[in-house]
Amino acid sequence: MAAAEVEEAVPAGGADEIKPYRIHVSSKYLDLTKQKLEVTRLPHEFSDPKSRDWWEPKSQIEPLIDFWLEQYSWRTQEDLLNTELPQFRTGFSIPSSEAIVRINFIHARSSHSNAIPLLLIPPFPFSNLSFGHLVKHFTEPEDVANNQPFHLVIPALPGLGFSDALPNNSPVIPSTAEILNSLMSRLSYPHYLITNAGSGVASPAEIDFKIANYLVTHYSDSCLGAHLISPPLARPKLREAPVEWAKWSVASLFRAPILGYRKEDFSALKRNGPARSSKKTPTPAQFGLNQLGLREPNTLAYALCDSPTGLLVFVLKSLRLLDPKKEFAPTEVINLTQLSWLPGPESAMRFWAYCARYPEVDKKLRSRPKVGITVFLGDEPSTNEDTEAEAIELMQDEVKDYYMCPSWAKAKYNVVHVNRATGRSGLLAWDRPEIIATGVRGVAASILRSDSRLRPTASPTPAPAVADLERVVVHDDTTGEQPSSPPAQLAPTLLAPPGGEERSQPHREVSDETAVGSNEDIPGKTHSPAPKVPSPGLLAPPADEREHPHREASDDTAVERPDNQRQ
Repeated sequence: MAAAEVEEAVPAGGADEIKPYRIHVSSKYLDLTKQKLEVTRLPHEFSDPKSRDWWEPKSQIEPLIDFWLEQYSWRTQEDLLNTELPQFRTGFSIPSSEAIVRINFIHARSSHSNAIPLLLIPPFPFSNLSFGHLVKHFTEPEDVANNQPFHLVIPALPGLGFSDALPNNSPVIPSTAEILNSLMSRLSYPHYLITNAGSGVASPAEIDFKIANYLVTHYSDSCLGAHLISPPLARPKLREAPVEWAKWSVASLFRAPILGYRKEDFSALKRNGPARSSKKTPTPAQFGLNQLGLREPNTLAYALCDSPTGLLVFVLKSLRLLDPKKEFAPTEVINLTQLSWLPGPESAMRFWAYCARYPEVDKKLRSRPKVGITVFLGDEPSTNEDTEAEAIELMQDEVKDYYMCPSWAKAKYNVVHVNRATGRSGLLAWDRPEIIATGVRGVAASILRSDSRLRPTASPTPAPAVADLERVVVHDDTTGEQPSSPPAQLAPTLLAPPGGEERSQPHREVSDETAVGSNEDIPGKTHSPAPKVPSPGLLAPPADEREHPHREASDDTAVERPDNQRQ
């Protein structure tokens, strides 16, 4: 069954009403998560030497499991999300279906009168709630005279985070684009800009790029411009764009900085471009998270839906492939995992699989939308020849942003801004959010010079009053009020493996009490205790709040599961 359940099928007042949103996860489900972590069985790994052919994550996974069980507090993180992020939800009817798809989104209004609306697409498969740190960067820039402010909207894509999934067999990119365009209209933003927050070519099945591209090409009357980060561009073709083909042919023949091409384009293509191995543009399967492979979603979905540890490994592998410069603290890693674990990862898997199985077909459009392009020149090749450097270089090949010349985009778009950034894309939203802001501000500046529709004219519909807050739950087991005082901030703590001997495999039986049922299966509901907020810098909750036992160490790797536990 799906992990995320809400109290009501449609928000009171109608599906199209915008209502503030608060998360409250059932204590029963949190207890189940701890019980599943208790019975974790990890694969054997040989100690030395380390394999050169595959990743060996045990030294990272074990201390994170201990941290999740013994120190991490979802209640604290839940309160932070509810008190610090302006969350809302509204529902949309899906054509050819009776379903109502409810979308969770962050909506932060700027205090500046010249702010313009911006729709920011979170990198798939991250939840929008992981990007609250970007809000002030866009809405309240320090130097307003030189930095365009925005009214910021960050949606959770359908099926991710706390947004409902699309009905089966829905065309996911067109349906998602229609929902997001309607969302901006419902917020009284008839005209807006859109930006990716991560690399398009590294996105699973190019989802990040496809959503932004679909909106700016098919909803050009409302989406007036897009900032595309590392979009999957192809060399211009003679039959489709003869002028751009001629420019590329001449510039590449002489490898000269002419006709819109630059010297760094050719050096980046030599290092990181498709020209290294083939004259053909690489397929999306060669990039980033696509290397995890996903064509049929349910096999992997069943495994990850039943294993928080399995999902944790998936998150760590995703971070490894994206190669961020930021070192994530244990709380941040578990937060990323929890935001997929609590609602269940199956809808995201199906979204991904649909896009991989049914690629979008480019349609010939009469107008060329205005876009800004950000590409990455890559890192200079390493001269270190030792074994460790070779292993690092092999891993980096997995996450390489294959270079696409920004001028190639002129075959399809009206390119109004270009940024050739150094290094790799990594996780821009954490590593270099200023690159996202610079790109979308470049697009905004160009459009504002010639299109008055983007200039602010009237204030949008005000947000609902706090008194109208709607309670949103996952397996609701409480009818009491939420704590009103904001929790203390947690101090980042770097991950360190526990001392002493390596823990062997735990052995646990799963009792009947851990079985997951629907809301109808729960005979009664009781109040959840209000979470106690730890002191700043202390990640461990008081001992009396932790009801789970420490995992026993056992050499026996088998995990017994009674027959009556199968669901």
